[in-house]
Amino acid sequence: MSKPTVKPSPSVAPRHRSSSVCRRLLCGALVLAVCLAGAARTLYAKDAAIKSIVVANSSTDLLLYCAVMNSFTPEMVEGIRNGIPVTFTFFVTLEQKRAFLPDRQVVSLSFDHTLSYDSLKEVYRLTFPGESGKSVSTASFAEAKRLMEEVNGFHVVPLRSLVPDGEYALAVKARLAKKTLPLNFHYIIPFWHLWDFETDWRTARFRY
Repeated sequence: MSKPTVKPSPSVAPRHRSSSVCRRLLCGALVLAVCLAGAARTLYAKDAAIKSIVVANSSTDLLLYCAVMNSFTPEMVEGIRNGIPVTFTFFVTLEQKRAFLPDRQVVSLSFDHTLSYDSLKEVYRLTFPGESGKSVSTASFAEAKRLMEEVNGFHVVPLRSLVPDGEYALAVKARLAKKTLPLNFHYIIPFWHLWDFETDWRTARFRY
């Protein structure tokens, strides 16, 4: 006697197809999320910029005044209010421009502005290591944002380092410092990389 042919239950194939469809939809959603994240990061990177440079001097030093615009993203603001400190690093170079010789680099340096939030006292704290060395507290986020973005009278070099009647180019850019997040924070904030920004260099030329 021949063995009976066992036919698969009609419900097996549909479940398999349903699982396959779900996997394809999930993969598609993940790809879309990654694309949107990349697009958002590119948008923020393009928007952040050094909006102005003013070069001045005291009786002894060359001074820099500048500001960053569009540096804060909504994700960054939310992260700060949830206890994640943020550091902006400013990069400064000063070159002497020479007609018949290679340009001479006078100085290349960097300094930080760091912002954190004290949820118990409900104040924002800012520190300026490498610049004034001072710390400031304010209950206003708008004020904290302004202090983070502005550079007011940074001492670049002593005037004795400059050649009288020399032509110079002072360039500035700013970047969100690459800090390691606390353990498991990338699970809490999966798109923390949307905080990233780095401005283009902006240059001011002057004659001393």
